[in-house]
Amino acid sequence: MQRSLRQQKILEIISSKEIDTQEELCEELLKANFNVTQATISRDVKDLKLYKVSGTTKKYKYASFDNYVDSVTNRMTNLFKGCVLGIRAANNLILVKTMRGNGSTVGVFVDSLNIDEIIGSVAGDDTLLIVVDSNDHTEGVMNVLKEYLS
Repeated sequence: MQRSLRQQKILEIISSKEIDTQEELCEELLKANFNVTQATISRDVKDLKLYKVSGTTKKYKYASFDNYVDSVTNRMTNLFKGCVLGIRAANNLILVKTMRGNGSTVGVFVDSLNIDEIIGSVAGDDTLLIVVDSNDHTEGVMNVLKEYLS
């Protein structure tokens, strides 16, 4: 119950304020009488599939894909185009370089494509590492991703 209420409060906070760090989100939750740690916030950010977009008053702010996770939308495609700096492959691995702070955002987009040949991915701050099921499928997956860049 507490988790659900806390996550609901997180969505409320990020929809009304520009929050660009987990620490800042933690402070806002503490103000709202939620006793949380940064580790809890980190899990909530992952559970809620939050990502960062350009802010108005801050460089970045948290946002939610809530209604967009299951389908590829124009907004997600534009976000992908705007975040990706390059795509390279080696064997069955694809490395997507992104603007700083957007590795997980690009990961959410790639996951939403539901490409069967992708068996998993790991996001960093400015990279997304994609694992493809075989070397033979890597080029095809890369081509699909590159289509979204044009």
